[in-house]
Amino acid sequence: MSEKIVKTDSGIEIKKIYPTEVFNAGLPGQFPFTRGIHEGMYRDKPWTIRQYAGFSTAEASNERYHFLLNQGVTGLSVAFDLPTQIGYDSDDPMANGEVGKVGVAIDTLDDMERLFKGIPLEQVSTSMTINATGFILLAFYIALAKKQGADIKKISGTIQNDILKEYAARGTYIYPPKPSMRVITDIFEYCSKEVPKWNTISISGYHIREAGSTAVQELAFTLSNGKAYLKAAIEKGLDINVFAKRLSFFFNAHNHLFEEIAKFRAARKLWAEITSALGATSVEAQKLRFHTQTGGSTLTAQQPMNNIVRVTIQTLAATMGGTQSLHTNGFDEALSLPTQQAAQIALRTQQIVAEESGICDTVDPWAGSYFMESLTQEMEVEVKKVMDKIDAMGGAVHAIEQGFIQEQIASSSFAYTQAIERNEKIIVGVNKYKVEENQTIPIMKIDDQVQTDQISRLRSFKVNRNQATVDDYLQRIQETAQGNENLMPVVIEAVENQCTLGEIAHALRKVWGEYR
Repeated sequence: MSEKIVKTDSGIEIKKIYPTEVFNAGLPGQFPFTRGIHEGMYRDKPWTIRQYAGFSTAEASNERYHFLLNQGVTGLSVAFDLPTQIGYDSDDPMANGEVGKVGVAIDTLDDMERLFKGIPLEQVSTSMTINATGFILLAFYIALAKKQGADIKKISGTIQNDILKEYAARGTYIYPPKPSMRVITDIFEYCSKEVPKWNTISISGYHIREAGSTAVQELAFTLSNGKAYLKAAIEKGLDINVFAKRLSFFFNAHNHLFEEIAKFRAARKLWAEITSALGATSVEAQKLRFHTQTGGSTLTAQQPMNNIVRVTIQTLAATMGGTQSLHTNGFDEALSLPTQQAAQIALRTQQIVAEESGICDTVDPWAGSYFMESLTQEMEVEVKKVMDKIDAMGGAVHAIEQGFIQEQIASSSFAYTQAIERNEKIIVGVNKYKVEENQTIPIMKIDDQVQTDQISRLRSFKVNRNQATVDDYLQRIQETAQGNENLMPVVIEAVENQCTLGEIAHALRKVWGEYR
């Protein structure tokens, strides 16, 4: 009888038995950080428990944030609606029908103030999933912190700010690649001096994986994008030993427990090698820090309660892989935005794993496992093969412009779908163990009144401001964009003087155009 061949979702063969030679993965907290970036990892401090939330109005989202903080969340994570993500105010015709739907609508500094009402920004870490308009949301956040009387050198958090993966996998870009990269390096430069505890970019593999990539591709494309950001900042004259300390990553966690753990371990080693090769001598600049979100694309509308089990497996993968922070999805997210009950169960999943499972008791529990160490090494080899192809094209920007990364993701997505349809890949409740269902799970719906109220509030805001001052700041932003001066200071002043997100984004569209 022929031996059954078993492979991970990326196609790496899993051997029945692994040889017993000794693997040298180094020590936690030491280069190349395969076993973790801190010597004590969760024995010293558990991962930051975040819950991604934002919907409807600033007030509704603020209420959810207070609920989550009271339930034990240790860091906030903000979702913005589509108009906010692509630079349109809520009263713009392009925003019609989308206001408050997939996240919270933020047009003004007043909106930001209502979003964080009763939450001292100096005392909470905030992650904001925002890219093309990330610099404007960061300006709102800094302006609000100053308004609260906070020391902006003490505020901490992250903006996603990863535009390359938007071109490749997600689509919420505005400007062409060159000016977009300029904005990102301006943020690096500004924050390294003025907001030193802020993570200036979260280089995202999450959306690459959601678009259909394999684990190997997620890692290869993400690290290649990271390499492009490093090179752009170095070309601007920035010190890698300074700015690289504030770079972080955002990865997906899927259901193949072992492959996901190996992916996270390999990521740290590969990034340490990349930063070192580009001149990083600081240990802190060589470390790969990452946030993880459980896999949204793995959730099923069929038998949705099964998703609680999937999210638990993914939580184990992320934490045994050494993540620095984690968001767990609600079981109902294949149906709608998560209800409060679903968000609480997702939060409790993390807390049970942290408090009851023993995962925090030892550093890198998989160290020395012949299976895991071998799988980690094989992951490195396969990732390097893909990265070498991208390097041969001239780097991530050129690979995206040539359509290589997009084509690879699309091909993997198609192959995965076919495997499910042929029953080669089992999804419980979808192509096996199916049942007749009468859907009784409550779902969250966003009332159309949200858009009406947000537009009314925005129009009132615009009427009661000094339009001449607004026009002056928008002109200054355009002039700055045409030169080489850092954009961040004038954008912060602009939002403090009541310029809206859409107005700032449109001012720059006039200078840079839009990417098509």
